[in-house]
Amino acid sequence: MTESILLIVKPDGMIKGLAGHVLRRFEETDLKLVGARLAKVTDQLAATHYHHLRDKPFFEELIHFITGRLYAGQGSVLAFAYTGEDAVRKARAIAGATNPEEADYRSIRGSFGRVTTKGVFENVVHVSSDAIEGEREIKLWFHPEEITVDLFPAISAGGQSAWADPGGPKTRTGPWPQEKV
Repeated sequence: MTESILLIVKPDGMIKGLAGHVLRRFEETDLKLVGARLAKVTDQLAATHYHHLRDKPFFEELIHFITGRLYAGQGSVLAFAYTGEDAVRKARAIAGATNPEEADYRSIRGSFGRVTTKGVFENVVHVSSDAIEGEREIKLWFHPEEITVDLFPAISAGGQSAWADPGGPKTRTGPWPQEKV
């Protein structure tokens, strides 16, 4: 089944100079790269991306991590949209387990991730957990014109394009969040 996923090289991966390595590992698959952008992660983007974890005790630290505040302001990340047959399984195998200590040593997280003495998972990359989340995340991180193929329905009006259904389907983590941070 054709699926789409979001891949993010997180601030710790950017600081370690791993973006090229991550991209090479993904390019070795038969997944098709359909979108890429360098982004500065705002609190609002981070909170919306991780809205399903908002009730967890580590939520604020997660926001600080992805926005780069734990890395002297290194808030830049690389976001990629990939599509292809069985994309979720393939991408998650390349990335490895979320906890770097539990990840296969051949995976990105197993090779380059670490758990800090404060218990923070520096796991280098984010990969969509399933195809539904992949759609929601791609729509959050990219505008339709930034994607090189027609992944999801989009509408155009007055020279502007937008996702026809910006939130995508209801996700396993709840409806598209409307709350402000």
